[in-house]
Amino acid sequence: MRLPAPTNPLLTSSATELAELIRNGEVSAREVTEAHLDRIAEVDEQVLAFLSVDADRAKQTADRVDAKRRNGEQLGPLAGVPLALKDIFTYQGMPTTCGSRILAGWHPPYDSTVTRRLLDADIVILGKTNMDEFAMGSSTENSGYQTTHNPLDLDRIPGGSGGGSAAALAAYQAPLAMGTDTGGSIRQPASVTGTVGIKPTYGGTSRYGVVAMASSLDTPGPCARSVLDAAVLHEVIGGWDPMDSTSINEPVPAVVAAARSGEIKGLRVGVVTELGGEGYQSGVLARYQAALRALQEQGAELTEVSCPHFDYALGAYYLIMPSEVSSNLARFDAMRYGLRIGDDGTHSAEEVTNLTRGEGFGAEVKRRIIIGTYALSSGYYDAYYGSAQKVRTLIKRDFDRAFAKLDVLVSPSSPTTAWRIGERADDPLAMYKADLCTIPANMAGNCAGSFPIGNSSDDGMPVGFQVMAPAMADDRLYRVGAALERTGLRYSGGEDAFR
Repeated sequence: MRLPAPTNPLLTSSATELAELIRNGEVSAREVTEAHLDRIAEVDEQVLAFLSVDADRAKQTADRVDAKRRNGEQLGPLAGVPLALKDIFTYQGMPTTCGSRILAGWHPPYDSTVTRRLLDADIVILGKTNMDEFAMGSSTENSGYQTTHNPLDLDRIPGGSGGGSAAALAAYQAPLAMGTDTGGSIRQPASVTGTVGIKPTYGGTSRYGVVAMASSLDTPGPCARSVLDAAVLHEVIGGWDPMDSTSINEPVPAVVAAARSGEIKGLRVGVVTELGGEGYQSGVLARYQAALRALQEQGAELTEVSCPHFDYALGAYYLIMPSEVSSNLARFDAMRYGLRIGDDGTHSAEEVTNLTRGEGFGAEVKRRIIIGTYALSSGYYDAYYGSAQKVRTLIKRDFDRAFAKLDVLVSPSSPTTAWRIGERADDPLAMYKADLCTIPANMAGNCAGSFPIGNSSDDGMPVGFQVMAPAMADDRLYRVGAALERTGLRYSGGEDAFR
């Protein structure tokens, strides 16, 4: 099945280009919005990136932007540009399901801080994108509603948990998207769809109004098709929020200036030895080595660096994250909102809760709740959760030692390209290994990003290059990403982009 290539030039323009066209009156925000809504109507039956589309409000927002321009009012850097919003951000007037049946029909009474900042910047929210249920997964096959397809090969997964947002970008349904990254849910989908995905410093973007999965790890971040577009969106959504107790009260790093510069001469780049080699797809490693050479040719100084405790990150993560999941998801008890099963007067409250959670949660969510509850239980807390937190400290120390001598660390974004839908459905461990490279940055709270570096020779699918930087040094990610983009090392499907 072949996805039709976009023919309207408004669809293939970058977000910053569209914003400039709108500001200059060369095109209306309404035209841009309708072009993307038409694209969604044309291809989303095949891609299934969106859970809900809000065409009426999107057009109303676009009309307000056009009125502001006609009245001579100043427009923001992304005013009138469409965006796809992951269905984990609350947005009044639209359902927020987190890809779960247990939240079917729930309409939040408030906007998340990120949603509010997008609206205040006159960005046009097209709708809510599909995701692995409560952000638990690496393929978007765990959604309670539908399986999203990779637009570059409809038989393959688009990554997860934010596969809907990444797919919307890759299918030219939106030039911008929002995601959240707990263990790689922005970067891994970006890697397998040939797009850009950024996990900001933990606390650099607000979690208020983001339905919690693992509170010490969840990080909202920008998704785009270009480095500059991601940087401009990052500045819009970033910054301190008094509604989030973990928010960092510091200015947003100069990410846009860094994206425009791309200067990396003298930049000290650490090539992490633990993230590569055996178990990594040969085509991924070939593109990764080509990207390293490209950075070196632009003046970057490459040094191999060992971060020995990264080898234990996956195991520690799958104790810490499920433990927080088991606590956070306890609120879905059928008493306050969402799905309610067995409320016919013949069942006790406890029975209603059990029936609802049994039917409302999918298999992966149940698996993680059980693991987390066990890890936190009396007699096992120190052996499992406590030990995992000690490993987390050691991972943070590995980063600190490396960053004492180096500016950034790099690795592949994911060990493989996109696999075929259903290929790992019965093998949770194989699914978890997709996040081998991305988890360490979440455990330490550092910033990290994935940038496209071309096609794998194995299967022609996109490969991502991960850059990791210290907390609140997010601008370094964009410097390296822009340098890579400047080399032309990016996914280039041409006529074969949509298979």
